[in-house]
Amino acid sequence: MSHKLYLILHNIRSAHNVGAMFRTADGAGVSKIFLSGYTQVPAEQDKRWMTNAEKSLAKTALGAEYAVSWEKVGDISEFLKRIRTEKHAIIALETGTGSVDYRSFAPDGDAVLIVGNETEGIDPAILSVCDAIISLPMRGAKRSLNVSVATGIALFSLMSTMEEETNQ
Repeated sequence: MSHKLYLILHNIRSAHNVGAMFRTADGAGVSKIFLSGYTQVPAEQDKRWMTNAEKSLAKTALGAEYAVSWEKVGDISEFLKRIRTEKHAIIALETGTGSVDYRSFAPDGDAVLIVGNETEGIDPAILSVCDAIISLPMRGAKRSLNVSVATGIALFSLMSTMEEETNQ
């Protein structure tokens, strides 16, 4: 039995980033995306008139917003409590103290990766309920990558380790 990987996009301000993460999640094999906070949701399929944000999301997702199952969730704290009862590992992608190199982390069973706002990151209250915080080592002057790029790296790495564990 293979393990499932889910993705939470919390307070992502750029619809371009949301669209890119939908496309990447599709390619990585993410089971479902949960959108919380003010993260832009996709337009209804075949919607005649779209907002600029919906157009931006659609432009970068290239249809993946209809290929990957998604759900808009309300209160993120309540949602994470629900996830906890379902026995999924909650993993935050965030720079800073307490994080481990993403290459040295392998979830045991189903997992949920949460990513946050492009400039503010993930709220400390959310980080406090996570089972692990992973980060990408940065070697240049900048301390982080674009959230959609970092998410792609983390998703493919997590999926790879989850597949290895399943095949053992």
